[in-house]
Amino acid sequence: MTTRAKIEAAGLALIDEQGFEAATVGAIREKAGVSNGSFFHFFRSKEELAAALFLDAIRRYHRAMLAALAHDPGAEAGIAALVRAHFQWVIENQKQARFLFEHARSEWIESVRDNQREENEIYRRGVSRWRDPLVKIGRLREMDPLVFYSQVIGPAQIFCRAWLSGRDASDPSHHVPDLIDCAIRAVVTTAKSKRRT
Repeated sequence: MTTRAKIEAAGLALIDEQGFEAATVGAIREKAGVSNGSFFHFFRSKEELAAALFLDAIRRYHRAMLAALAHDPGAEAGIAALVRAHFQWVIENQKQARFLFEHARSEWIESVRDNQREENEIYRRGVSRWRDPLVKIGRLREMDPLVFYSQVIGPAQIFCRAWLSGRDASDPSHHVPDLIDCAIRAVVTTAKSKRRT
């Protein structure tokens, strides 16, 4: 693992365990096993490290979601793949997912807002490459992309947020079949009633 990767892993772990304010540069350095000079060689501040962690989490999440559409699935299969990919990424990357949910509006994110917009645009274009042809042939409803995302991923986020925060200890993936059915009914024009598992 590179020095930068050690710092990022330590920063993510400590922010997740202690919260942003309590996770000091000194504690991050100690956990990473790096010197003061090494930390400041890569990051000018804890805020800059946190912004880099946020951007990395966004990229990884988007990559996982687009990978679910890599084989150009049909309307229903694509919706199912997106919902499953969301749950899988959250479950396998709990610290990063919690980081995204808890710090999306933090002031220090402003330093990477332009990069975040670029990442969001890459994601939007990737989803559109799959979605637009299905809208054109009448398999997916024509709607604003934000409405589409809110119908497909929004409900899954509610369950994942509750699980990550500890408000609901039950396995969130238990809800996947029902959430897939709901998403299909919301955005697919001729959804079948058969449950997807």
